[in-house]
Amino acid sequence: MRGVNRVILIGNLGRDPDIQYLEGNIAVAKFPLATTETFKDKNGHLVSQTEWHTVVLWRGLAELAQKYLHKGSLVFIEGRLKTRNWEDKDKMKRFNTEIVGDNLVMLDKRKENEYHSNDTQTDSTGFSAPTDMNFGSDTKDNLPF
Repeated sequence: MRGVNRVILIGNLGRDPDIQYLEGNIAVAKFPLATTETFKDKNGHLVSQTEWHTVVLWRGLAELAQKYLHKGSLVFIEGRLKTRNWEDKDKMKRFNTEIVGDNLVMLDKRKENEYHSNDTQTDSTGFSAPTDMNFGSDTKDNLPF
């Protein structure tokens, strides 16, 4: 039987992504991601627990993270767990578990002048559509049915 190694997280960046370029100009970005769970304890008090995850993104996702993400950004990350181990200078065995991201979705709302180009219009939802699209009354004749 095959195993499944999938992780889905929604959280906030703990700091700006740190990007490095490896041999062959391969981009790799790392950043801490905080996920917070809130629940009521037995006395009815609200309790928040925050977990910190190290996220690693490669190539295009790394460059995307460097360009658009910053400390506090809200993101959806889908990926897999990867554990590395090594011996430190005192010959102690060390472990580090990271999330290697395969999918990244930025969940922050767009600011008015952010991500705009001259060929798009943004509506109140923050979504944009090309301005050269004609949604006039003549579109009825162009319908495929």
